[in-house]
Amino acid sequence: MKHFTHSVVAIALISALAACGGSGSDSTPTPEADKTFSFTATEMVTNLTDDVIVAGYTDLAARGAALFASTQTLVATPSQANLVAVQEAWKAARQPWEQGESHIFGPVDSLGIDPHLDSWPLNTTDLTSVLSTTTGFDAETIKGWNDDVQGFHTMEYLLFGDGVTTNTKMIADLTANERDYLMGLAAVFRDYTEKLDDAWLISHDASTGKAYGELLKTPGTQDNTFYSSNVGVVEELIKGMIGIVDEVGNGKIADPFGADTSSADTSKVESQYSWNSLTDFSNNIIGVRNVYQGELAGAADKQGIVDFVAAADKDMAARVGTEISNAILTIQAIEGANKMPFRQAISDVEGRKRIQTAVDALSKLQTSLESDVLPLLKTWKV
Repeated sequence: MKHFTHSVVAIALISALAACGGSGSDSTPTPEADKTFSFTATEMVTNLTDDVIVAGYTDLAARGAALFASTQTLVATPSQANLVAVQEAWKAARQPWEQGESHIFGPVDSLGIDPHLDSWPLNTTDLTSVLSTTTGFDAETIKGWNDDVQGFHTMEYLLFGDGVTTNTKMIADLTANERDYLMGLAAVFRDYTEKLDDAWLISHDASTGKAYGELLKTPGTQDNTFYSSNVGVVEELIKGMIGIVDEVGNGKIADPFGADTSSADTSKVESQYSWNSLTDFSNNIIGVRNVYQGELAGAADKQGIVDFVAAADKDMAARVGTEISNAILTIQAIEGANKMPFRQAISDVEGRKRIQTAVDALSKLQTSLESDVLPLLKTWKV
């Protein structure tokens, strides 16, 4: 009996141990797949700084100088051809500026250059007052005025008119005082674009500080108080892309678009006087593509954010690239077969359908950048 009892206990213990052993084996956590990835960012950051960002600002400064030169010619010889030349110079300067909004950080913000150049909406009341009370415009005086009576959109209003029914202006409608004001504005514009270029190439604070381009390319160095590592640099670049996609989809397009035709508001359309809005918007996203691909359009292939993403997930890298291209194409398609300006399209039934398609494409791209690309910073083995 005693032996029997002992055997029962032994068997019970063996069973229990066996059970425990089986249970322990089943509960062993399955090792998680390694989702980290490696990527050396030095070449990418150097390339994006020199060949995309600085190259863009240098181009902007050159086009700013050309815009000023064309206004001098217009003042010296007021003719329709010279007015058209200034209009084209304004559009040419607009391109690198709008593409640069995909990396609108650093000196363009710290030196307050963005509002000096691109304040919107325009204060037409004060503009009219300035023109009726002032003559002999000079650059230094204009720099002391409010930002909403200088910069791109003040020049645009003088060059193209109110834009309600046309973006064509005749030289007879541009007074001598307006031409003088235009030349003063262009001189201010030239000065600020030079200052921005210098900040990236010479000194970020226009004083003793290093060039901002050098700071971006040398994170973690002893005297670099802006970036401690490439993680911060890449985060800045990705967030810059997200910022402008958000602004185009949810601000520049959505605000004037409204919920329906009755709430569409043309007064909120940026670049409405020149009818350059759709070109602006597509250039904003082309700027995103420049940062993503690593080169300006037409330049040789170099490393960009796409290479960072591909190091983690090649399929994701290709998908985001396609979404960027689709956003550009849907924005450009808003004009339709009859080349409808954006300010008219927001009040047109078919135009609104095309706008909604673009908004959807931008929303999809923004989600991918925020939910897929930005989180890669957490799995990057630096």
